[in-house]
Parts: sequence; structure tokens; C-alpha cells
Amino acid sequence: MARYLDVHPENPQRRVITQAVQILSEGGLIVYPTDSCFALGCLPGNSEGLDRIRTIRQLDSRHHFTLVCRDLTQLGQFVRLDNAPFRAIRAATPGSYTFILPASKEAPRRVLHPKRRTVGVRVPEHPVVQALLAELDEPLLSSTLLLPDQEEPLTQGWEIKERLDHVVDAVLDSGDCGTEPTTVVDFSEGTAEIVRRGAGDPARFE
Repeated sequence: MARYLDVHPENPQRRVITQAVQILSEGGLIVYPTDSCFALGCLPGNSEGLDRIRTIRQLDSRHHFTLVCRDLTQLGQFVRLDNAPFRAIRAATPGSYTFILPASKEAPRRVLHPKRRTVGVRVPEHPVVQALLAELDEPLLSSTLLLPDQEEPLTQGWEIKERLDHVVDAVLDSGDCGTEPTTVVDFSEGTAEIVRRGAGDPARFE
């Protein structure tokens, strides 16, 4: 059964964050809130966790997973960034955007697009995930919690626990979460291409 961790949305309790980090460090898979919607997350080295996310969401091998990073410094370890994309991304982070960029040598192979050698990265604004990332001192491998039979992500932590009680290890609930996933912007060719319109305002990249 999944642990249900009630966490304050603006001032996350350290003991709750520590519990979640311990679960992640032991190979666990969690559901956590972001500034867009709930997401599934595990550590980048957790291949079983990645497989569990694929199974829960019924994803194929072409799906782009996301490295959720604490800040631009951490993000920059895993991607190759030219000056123009860097300036545009810096102006939009933290925020509800996922950026597709050429991967660096440090990017985990399991999160790379199999043909394009690109990786999805983001810096969220939500205090809970920021507290998690600060305690972990490494990114989360993540995917939007959008179930195959749902048109929109679930927004209630208790409902997520009911639905996923036996397939995830913990649900962090900070109250109602949004229903829109991130806006996805592809910078892999050097200029911005809007791949998906979501919670982040796409106008700044058009």
C-alpha cells in the first residue's frame, strides 16, 4: 500500500520531505504535486521505477520522460544550451514549462529520446517539489500523472491514492492540484517550437 503523506503546500514539513526522500532513495516511486499538475517521480538511476511509470501510463519507448531539476545550474548539467535558448529559458523558469534540448554526456541514457538524443527538462515553482529536490540534491525522473482512461490528470490526492494504492509507494498531497500539464517547448534545433500548449503561457516563445 502507498504511504499517504499530507504536506503543507507553501511550507512543506521537513519530516514529510525526509520520508519522501527516503522512499525515493530506497527505489520507490512517488506521486507529487507540481505547479502544473500531479506527477509520477523516481530517481534517475531507478530503472524499475521507470518501467513502473511506463506500465501505469501505458507508454511506449518513444515517450519523452522529464528530468525535473532544482534550478538552471542543475538543469545545465544534463543539456547542451546555446546562448539564445538559455536566455529564453532563464526568463521562464521556474515555471510550468518543459524544454526539449540536446542531451549532454551527463544525461541518463534511459531518459534520452532513442533517435534524437534529446532530453526533456524543467524547473518547477511548487514549494513541495522544490523542497524535495533540495533534500535529494539530484533531479527527479518524472512524467505527468495522466492515466490511460483519463482525459485530464487527477487533481485530488486521496483519489490518486485510491486508484494507485498498489502501484506507487507514496502520494504527497498538498491539496488540489491543476489539470493542465506543462507547456512543452522544443529547442533541439536552436529555435523555439511549441510542442504542447499547457499551463505555461506559450506566447513568450512564439
